[in-house]
Amino acid sequence: MSDPSTPRRALTGSALSRRTVFRGAVALGAGAALGGLELSGAASAAVTVPTIASCASWGARPPADPLTEITTDPNKILIHHTATPNVTDYSQAHAYALARSIQNFHMDDNHWSDTGQHFTVSRGGYATEGRHFSLAHLTSGAGMVVGAHCTGQNNQAIGIENEGTYTSTTPTTAQWAKLVDLCAYICERYDLAPTKIYGHRDYLNTSCPGDAFYAQLPQLRLDVAAKLNGTPPFSVVVDNSAAGFRASAAWDTSSFSAQRYGADYRFATPVGSSDAAYYAATLPAAANYKVETWYPADAGYNAATPFVVFASGGNRTVNVNQQANGGGWRDLGTYPFGAGARDVVAVSRWTSGTQYVIADAVRITRV
Repeated sequence: MSDPSTPRRALTGSALSRRTVFRGAVALGAGAALGGLELSGAASAAVTVPTIASCASWGARPPADPLTEITTDPNKILIHHTATPNVTDYSQAHAYALARSIQNFHMDDNHWSDTGQHFTVSRGGYATEGRHFSLAHLTSGAGMVVGAHCTGQNNQAIGIENEGTYTSTTPTTAQWAKLVDLCAYICERYDLAPTKIYGHRDYLNTSCPGDAFYAQLPQLRLDVAAKLNGTPPFSVVVDNSAAGFRASAAWDTSSFSAQRYGADYRFATPVGSSDAAYYAATLPAAANYKVETWYPADAGYNAATPFVVFASGGNRTVNVNQQANGGGWRDLGTYPFGAGARDVVAVSRWTSGTQYVIADAVRITRV
């Protein structure tokens, strides 16, 4: 959460840690605590208007000072987590108490004009208006109220707080569903592409919204795009232990590197023939699909490992330096594929050098 540069009126300002922002929260009743898919714009499919409790509904205090409203539309959505306990009180009453507690802390402890973020989603799946006038601007699809949730982005981004701490676990099913609906509605009203959904850490040196939640943002963009387009999202991970993977006995198994995806990965020495490790998937429709790979990196691995993509219209080969940039998803490109069960990509052994070629996991996402 950003700290306003003036004691109350929230524009921009210096950074304030997430835990500092929320550490003063008090208990809320029994056990409760405070807490690439590319579209040209919002699609034409009708989006269901989500239920969002207004400031008046949850009993907000009036702002301490006049808030700054601007005619410029937001150009992105920023996802936050409150970095507070993952409570199991999923009631509407708790969601409203959460909204009041956040506002009290922001106004009384941080001396801000009002709640910093524009909207909040509770673990029970209830959405509440945060800063006054956020809902009115969203409903009209025109302009915004300047927030106090990320330095440098407060007059550009809609900030959404999600109750909980998501460093190693993910939001509840109800919370996720409400967040998808809310983001889709924001995208529709402001003509934003789902690719304009980011995490707090993309714009500030912070752990927010937590490692586990941040890793879900690609899926969030997919789910929002599906709401906008009226088409179901599709993304599948094929690990080396999955049914869609096959390789000859020449490919050994290792769990040496902590950067691996899942329990282990396959490795083999280069040879003058392909002897590839194949990744297959059942694709739901003829479309463009983004293909990504996950591998552990090591100086003993190959600097030019060939990934052969079996795209419609011909195979494409992408050489990957597996000595660097391991432990995350690496983009191999976006390609057209037909529908049905098929080999999507393979890791070939036909390359130079003596270092191992690695076959760990791939992710295939319809775009």
